[in-house]
Amino acid sequence: MELVNSIDLAKQALRDRVWRVLEREGAAPAGSYGKIPGFRGAEATAERLAELDVWKHAQTIKANPDWAQLPVRVRALQDGKLLYMAVPKMASPQPFFLLDPASLDLEPEQAAGKKGAAQVARRVGVEDMQPIDLVVCGSVAVNRSGARIGKGAGYSDLEVALLIEAGLVTDGTAIVAPVHNLQVVEEDIPETEHDFSVDYIITPDEVIQCPPSRRPSGLVWEHLDTEKIAAIPVLVVQAAARQASAEAGSGTTSA
Repeated sequence: MELVNSIDLAKQALRDRVWRVLEREGAAPAGSYGKIPGFRGAEATAERLAELDVWKHAQTIKANPDWAQLPVRVRALQDGKLLYMAVPKMASPQPFFLLDPASLDLEPEQAAGKKGAAQVARRVGVEDMQPIDLVVCGSVAVNRSGARIGKGAGYSDLEVALLIEAGLVTDGTAIVAPVHNLQVVEEDIPETEHDFSVDYIITPDEVIQCPPSRRPSGLVWEHLDTEKIAAIPVLVVQAAARQASAEAGSGTTSA
């Protein structure tokens, strides 16, 4: 646990530096500190991503709900792709919004936003989802080896881990990180067992193809404390199922 704490401190120091640089250089709006930054040029990253074969061949996309990835979510709906958008903070037993462009009552620009999705999308759990061809993840910093860090809440890691456990994200699923150039750092980014890396980094100016990505085999329960589990309904359900399975295996029951 001591090693994990030191890694967390190193990650936070890097976040702090990147957030400050983005605001100082005007690459992200004031108030971006502590968030997945809504960087200048996000629309250009969506256009650049749409030129890649991994996008053209993808039929089903999973994206985070942050403003930084709104142009990518809009483009997915415009291109007729099935879009799964994470419910903010995974605050539902069904932690994903399903946005099907064939049946939307709102324009893509509205449906792809947090308010629009909450209005028109159906919430689904992994048992009701199709395999994911492309994951679009929000990031605070990335490096050219594909390592990434988010804002520190861990939601992206949990979402991907859930989808891996369900067999919906596989080695054939591409993971991309649309970011500003200033979010691409040269130094190593410390990683733990629950972290995943990305296959492509998309900036307004370039596409960076990374080495083969590293992914967890699923949820790393040892890295989840009781407070985190209690705050995320789908984890509460899974934790109860794990306990019941363990008790059944040992032939014991809880009082």
